[in-house]
Amino acid sequence: MVKQLLNYCSWRKDMFGFQKLEIYNLSKDIVKDNYRLIKKFPSEERFALVQQMSRAAVSIPSNIAEGTSRMSNKEKAHFINIAYGSLMELVCQMEISLEIGYIEQKEYDDFVKKSKNLAVKMSNFIRTIA
Repeated sequence: MVKQLLNYCSWRKDMFGFQKLEIYNLSKDIVKDNYRLIKKFPSEERFALVQQMSRAAVSIPSNIAEGTSRMSNKEKAHFINIAYGSLMELVCQMEISLEIGYIEQKEYDDFVKKSKNLAVKMSNFIRTIA
């Protein structure tokens, strides 16, 4: 199995092709926005909502990277779907953050706009490989 993987990697010209993908780079922007926003949260949220939001955010580009490294399109689509789910989880958590007063309406609106853009591009990416 390891030998197969090494052979697979050796003939790939761009082993880290995910870094060139628009969905990957947009997802990293979402992560950075998330961290910028959660910095303002109360310290009592550090081990609750902040931690959950951090995990959901980092999961998005991580699953895109892992998925696009898979050999089959079915596996690739599976991981992009997981990333999509993590994005939706994060949007939900941002909505909760807005409703409890941790972020402002404009911050939420900007975040949702970027998230919708990423969601559309992820869906399109899945369609192109399906």
